[in-house]
Amino acid sequence: MRKTIAPEKLAESALNAIENFHPTFVNEVESAIHSNKFVIVGMAQNPVVSKARKLLNEKKITFKYLEYGSYFSKWKERLAIKLWSGWPTFPMVFVDGKLIGGCSELATYLQNQKT
Repeated sequence: MRKTIAPEKLAESALNAIENFHPTFVNEVESAIHSNKFVIVGMAQNPVVSKARKLLNEKKITFKYLEYGSYFSKWKERLAIKLWSGWPTFPMVFVDGKLIGGCSELATYLQNQKT
């Protein structure tokens, strides 16, 4: 498991700041992963995000895509999602409510599925 600071080592002000760091975006991702089998969280202009979407489109797999800005915008919103998930890059790919990783993990997942 990824090491994080213990809650008792956080001042109440720090804990409040963490809990209130762009919760709308985290809630949107949580809602999407609860309502869709496949979810990709990404950003514009990122070729790896495009590749992940292409992999699912080629298999004719329906998915929900959530896009948060580009290299030039919404970095704080993306940071909130990264802090929540623990995954450091985009895309983030969720299958059946579980984070499986990014594009390379999606490719492996799809290769291992029976068609």
